[in-house]
Amino acid sequence: MDFRCKPLVAALLAIAVPVFAQQQATVPAAQAAAPAAKAFSQQELDELLAPIALYPDALLAQVLMASTYPLQVVEAARWVKANPGVKDKALEDALQKQDWDPAVKSLAVLPQVLAMMNEKLDWTQKLGDAFLAQQADILKTTQALRAKAQTAGNLKSTPEQTVKTEQQAGQTVYIIESPKPETVYVPTYNPATVYGTWWYSYPPPYYYYPPGYVYGGAGLAFATGVVVGAAIWGNCNWGGNEININRNNYNNFNKTNIQNNNFQHNAANRKGVPYKDGATAQKYNKGGDKAAAQSREQFRGHAEQGRQQMQGMDRSQLQSQVSAADRAGGGQAQNRAGSGDAGRASAGTRDTGSRSSGGGGASASTRQSGSGSGGFSGSGSGASTRAASSRGSASRGGGGGGGRGGGGRR
Repeated sequence: MDFRCKPLVAALLAIAVPVFAQQQATVPAAQAAAPAAKAFSQQELDELLAPIALYPDALLAQVLMASTYPLQVVEAARWVKANPGVKDKALEDALQKQDWDPAVKSLAVLPQVLAMMNEKLDWTQKLGDAFLAQQADILKTTQALRAKAQTAGNLKSTPEQTVKTEQQAGQTVYIIESPKPETVYVPTYNPATVYGTWWYSYPPPYYYYPPGYVYGGAGLAFATGVVVGAAIWGNCNWGGNEININRNNYNNFNKTNIQNNNFQHNAANRKGVPYKDGATAQKYNKGGDKAAAQSREQFRGHAEQGRQQMQGMDRSQLQSQVSAADRAGGGQAQNRAGSGDAGRASAGTRDTGSRSSGGGGASASTRQSGSGSGGFSGSGSGASTRAASSRGSASRGGGGGGGRGGGGRR
């Protein structure tokens, strides 16, 4: 290269290198700023909410909260089925003795809804996971579905429900209420037609038809009203896209005195059922898994350090280390060994006891039928799971059932 060109090349490099470095530095920052992918797509939310978006607001809120505890839903449904004669005040008193989450207890007064959630376990668990991960999207999707039903002429006031619109947070929201605050009328409808033509090619939305239901076209059919008193205490804050609690009803029904009117998920009542996405799991596991992982890494580090030290010693040095440890221990090693044997025996007894008890009734049976997801049947959430949960349900005109509308996957 001509030495006269060197100053020009150096000047160009002086300009190009900083610019290139700056471009490289901005790439990771832009990638970090990119929003994380949502756990559920809009299509999945539409499919999940289609069967319940036209429920009265209070009942919808109760179903959403209870769906976050799928294993307890199973236990409650089995208890209600085994105690059909327990009603009114006797039912309320009996529920106080159960350790289910208050949201699940409330649905015991509405066996039709509880049966639906129990029979469609894959749907229930997905709905709960979506609610915990994307609560605002859940409520926005519900409003979008209601708007479609209204446009299709299938959302209007009847003797069983009052439908009205309000302006909240600068948008029109559809509110569905019972004409009688202490009575709930559960609607049944075909999700594939009530909103107009279903806008996805496949799969059709989830659906459920209760026992005795006779298909009546695109509109809504209502079961006999159920007097629930203060048992239903949830409500939808459409403007804030969140679930609120009617504290008066909650405290009256649950014999307590809470002051907070916002729904708070209780991870302990999840009973080990895994969460779908990592962000939700991290939020409600309180960092326990992370602490355990750190502990394991620390152990591995100490063990590796010890192995490296031992590799550098000859036989005489190793023998010297052992003798020094024996002198320092003063026979404590033997005591520790003895107590260790006792500890192992005790642990074995505890383990045997826990296996024999099995957690009781519903929990034991669901653990046996589960498939690698915390012992919860239906958590596989695939087509085979939906098929398993729908087999044994009768047809729409008989014993209830359903899975996917329009003759889709069951």
